[in-house]
Amino acid sequence: MHMSSDLEQRPYNTYRSGPRGLKSRLRGEDDLALPGSGGPGRYDDGRRIYRVGPGWRGRITPRRVVGVVLLAIVAWLVLSLGLFLVSAEVERGKLPASAGAALTPGSNMLTSTDTVLILGTDQRPAGTHEAGANTQDAGSRSDTIMLWRIGGGVSRRLSIPRDTVADIPGHGENKINAAYALGGPALAIKTVEKFTGVQINHVVVVNLAAFPPFIDAIGGIDVKTGRVCAEISGGAQNGGWTLNLAPGVHHLNGTQALVYARIRENKCNPTENDLTRVQHQQDILNAIKSKLLSPSTFFRLPWASWDAPKVLRTDMGGPTLLSLFAASEIGGSAPVEVLKPTGAVVLPNAGDSLTVTPAAVHAAVDKLMNG
Repeated sequence: MHMSSDLEQRPYNTYRSGPRGLKSRLRGEDDLALPGSGGPGRYDDGRRIYRVGPGWRGRITPRRVVGVVLLAIVAWLVLSLGLFLVSAEVERGKLPASAGAALTPGSNMLTSTDTVLILGTDQRPAGTHEAGANTQDAGSRSDTIMLWRIGGGVSRRLSIPRDTVADIPGHGENKINAAYALGGPALAIKTVEKFTGVQINHVVVVNLAAFPPFIDAIGGIDVKTGRVCAEISGGAQNGGWTLNLAPGVHHLNGTQALVYARIRENKCNPTENDLTRVQHQQDILNAIKSKLLSPSTFFRLPWASWDAPKVLRTDMGGPTLLSLFAASEIGGSAPVEVLKPTGAVVLPNAGDSLTVTPAAVHAAVDKLMNG
């Protein structure tokens, strides 16, 4: 008598696997061929057989290494961009509303040309030992006055010496740098527009005292100089600064770059004057631009991106500043152009001052605007 086992009575279902998907292939699942099977990688009834390989996580290929590196670079750049935009918006709110109201609306500097007024004040950092130094923005004078024609493949700059005589609206004739002390950036904008006849689209107020931390953040800058023997504010022995440089290219830290930008008297070259000082400042700006585009700055980029907007106050937000930097790179390094005085005069309220004829101003401005 035959007795059925539980196994014979228990019902079973047979399942057929579907074709492998992309995910299975990426995991390394391969077909197996068994003797007597219905074909490579199949049972007799046609079902597939899979072998699970080591998986993609166990395999390091050059392509994957390149992909990871590219992903890290993109993440680093995105982080730097985010820090720059946030910092720029924070600093943007520090420019007086009156300055923004004095400007003529600009356009996209990637495709068209704007005029930017750059002002560098003589404000000193709090705690300075310089006698009579102004540590507040109010009452500071603009040691640096520079017009920058930038955008659409153009990059040209014109510096106006701070002792140049100009008609300051509402205050009469005075040194042009007095406009900032009398009415802040708004009055400085109106004075430069009246003096040159150029409409200004954007303004950048640079606090020279804030330059050292930023230049240090990008690892210093390289500047080609002549022989320099200069003392600022009485020299190091009196709480100021001393700078001695041989002719050639020098790597300057933030403090050294600031001192170089402020030199008016060079004992090793008595022919240098306030006009040479303006050229020094333009050389520093070009050096900063070159350093920002160097490979070494890439590893400092997040810190530099956060610190960069802190050295300036401007009407431009983050995106507009980015278009300015991009336009600067497209236009190349601007040549150093300084408005040369044609005479001198002693003003009752300002002392020794420089004069420039209207014809000389017109010629310099025409070169700035039209090349």
